[in-house]
Amino acid sequence: MSAYLSLAPWYDALTRDVPYGAFAGFYEALFKKYGAAPSLILDLACGTGTLTLELARRGYELIGVDGSEDMLAVAQEKALDARVDVKPIFLHQTMETLDLYGTVSAAVCSLDGINYLPPDSLGAVFERLRLFVEPGGLFIFDVNTPEKLASLDGQLFCDETDDVFCVWRAELTPDKAALRYGLDIFAHLEDDVWERGGEEHVEYLHTVETLTRALTAHGFGDIGVFGELRDEPPQKGEQRVFLAARRL
Repeated sequence: MSAYLSLAPWYDALTRDVPYGAFAGFYEALFKKYGAAPSLILDLACGTGTLTLELARRGYELIGVDGSEDMLAVAQEKALDARVDVKPIFLHQTMETLDLYGTVSAAVCSLDGINYLPPDSLGAVFERLRLFVEPGGLFIFDVNTPEKLASLDGQLFCDETDDVFCVWRAELTPDKAALRYGLDIFAHLEDDVWERGGEEHVEYLHTVETLTRALTAHGFGDIGVFGELRDEPPQKGEQRVFLAARRL
């Protein structure tokens, strides 16, 4: 089962508690901390474009890139009605095949997009970013910590609205290197008609040390590690951490 097919039309409804404004505000705080003033920002693994548009409303120009055509279709539709000075550009590309027409002054990857990369793909993605983030530009991203992902092993979760019911199961792989999510989605089409869809997601357990080594090996430095949406070091047991790195 592929990821973000059945889920795409319902992603926004099922993630309505995500604080996109807080993410954008935190990125701006890190821009200031690093003395950066980006104009053109890459939103890597942009999904349905909610954060892309939030940043666009704050005056930045955006390029949104995602590997799911279905998620990008939702993003493009939302952008048509968005009140922004410059509409974002959306491109259908995987992180590993990122190929822009020029450089950007900053890149962000939000909501554990980097967790979707297997360990042997980290270097390739960071190398692509090295090519397209201008020298001195920032790359900011977050990951679910290994502790958080491991704690989800064997858990069952559900979420619902009036029109969709989603249940998902989490299971660590035997080598404990990744967490697999099996999703079943029941969508209300009309009257008493419901449609069932399913897909699988895989998130890999990346340590801060592994990420830092990969960034350093591929042209990034001045690396900072932060707690969840906080300009301070992560605390013990942190569920999500952010990393910021400067393109050398």
